[in-house]
Amino acid sequence: MERVNLREGELTDHVALGLKGIRDGYIICAPLENGYVFLADAFSEFAVRAMHVLRGDDLGVKAQVLIHSSATLSGLTRNITDDVRALADAFWPGPLSLNLNPSMGLNWNLGDNNSLDLFSVRAPEASFVSALLKESGPLAVASAARKGMKPALSTDRIFVLESGIAAMFDGGELPAGRPTTIVQSDVDGMTIIREGAISREQLAAVVPALSAVSE
Repeated sequence: MERVNLREGELTDHVALGLKGIRDGYIICAPLENGYVFLADAFSEFAVRAMHVLRGDDLGVKAQVLIHSSATLSGLTRNITDDVRALADAFWPGPLSLNLNPSMGLNWNLGDNNSLDLFSVRAPEASFVSALLKESGPLAVASAARKGMKPALSTDRIFVLESGIAAMFDGGELPAGRPTTIVQSDVDGMTIIREGAISREQLAAVVPALSAVSE
């Protein structure tokens, strides 16, 4: 496992190293806004499964997906409504997760053997991961903390074997923060699943119909 200090060197070099690990089918560890995460190619079932094993996840647990921007959504979901677009434009990159129906025939297995007709997607603000996503395309993501543990805010709280991941990208101590806000969009409309870093009032300012939706 290679350890990389993101506060030193060039971002382009760091991205190239992360991209090589991802494309070779391995897992990398990197900082998001409020916690370190494992990242893998969303379309590599082997890599996604290995990521779940690292965390000690139960069978059937589904990884979230990270993308660089809303421009990628059209290839991933079959229900991009005007309201979905509006929320993505208003709050991405940022702490908004959207639960959407995947496109028919999408060739991935995020951990549920495609039994759930929903996936969670977000475009993050974190500079290294955002730059990586621009080159890599969609990545599966899961907290680098073990199942049930609080987010890892520094790399010294992440315990993996040297062979477990290709590279550890260290961005220093991260600030604690509120979880992402989750909005689900499906045939029944739009629902606030969890109110987090983005408030109900902020969402309603963009999509007024959400103001009356209960969790």
